[in-house]
Amino acid sequence: MNIICTGSIAYDYLMTFPGHFKDQILLDHLDSLSLSFLVDTLVRQRGGVATNIAYTLALLGEKPIVLGTVGEDFEDYRSWLDSRGVITDYIKVIPGEYTASFFANTDMENSQIASFYTGAMAYSTELSLKEFADKHIDLVLVSPNDPGAMYKYVQECKDLHIPYAYDPSQQLARIDADSMRHGVQGAESLFVNDYEFELLQRHTGMSAAQILEAVKLVVVTCGSNGARVYSEGKEYKIPIVPPRSISDPTGVGDAFRGGFLKGYCLELDWQTCGQMGALAATYCLEQRGTQNHFYTMEEFVRRYREHFGEHEALNNIVCD
Repeated sequence: MNIICTGSIAYDYLMTFPGHFKDQILLDHLDSLSLSFLVDTLVRQRGGVATNIAYTLALLGEKPIVLGTVGEDFEDYRSWLDSRGVITDYIKVIPGEYTASFFANTDMENSQIASFYTGAMAYSTELSLKEFADKHIDLVLVSPNDPGAMYKYVQECKDLHIPYAYDPSQQLARIDADSMRHGVQGAESLFVNDYEFELLQRHTGMSAAQILEAVKLVVVTCGSNGARVYSEGKEYKIPIVPPRSISDPTGVGDAFRGGFLKGYCLELDWQTCGQMGALAATYCLEQRGTQNHFYTMEEFVRRYREHFGEHEALNNIVCD
């Protein structure tokens, strides 16, 4: 299946705080909040929503295409993606710019405070899905990116009659209500976490029922409570796969999307797609960084069977 992943391509700067953010926040002084956290560790990792999802898809045997803009510091990252089977031919380098950067501080409860520097991502509106007009594209993932680019890609998918998955997540704080409704209405699928689903309703003025009616497939991740999948009036409850260890929550939602979309590629039922997403998410949670986990398809299937048991759909999970 030909999948185009649009969205952020970034370096992640990951820090750990040996305490709890909640202990430092005074609820009666939120109007003058001023905090600084002394962190124990800092590492730079490969990240970005589009590339994180593409990485998991590639682990599971797909050849995803990434469409996005990066800075002059990207070449090592490009080589890494190429070596993992991600198609990077449509990633454009912007001269004189740095690749976007994500700064995340994680406390002892895996709560996070994060900031994102746009960098070269600000130029992503220069790219167009119309250059794929003569190619068969099965799905475009519209994930967090420059808001103008997200709007543009949604409109181009509609104009070109290409199914798209809408994943506004971190950009809900920046996208205006009209753009959100534009993304939701006409989407093949919608991916959000439970908090983002509430924000989406508040900002768009659409109720949960209206969103579920407008979108064929809605996937809501719920952290340690698993995920919920809604389609055609049915709800599927997806449990987590218990991690063998917990290293870092960064990128877990992206891994879930990659695992889910692999099931989508195989035309599996939504319950199985969700369970594949849950397992892919756990693999990411067990390693520090968003692209440092690795498994073969055989290992993935074996662990899936250990947790979810045998059933006929597993015969379709193994790659050709």
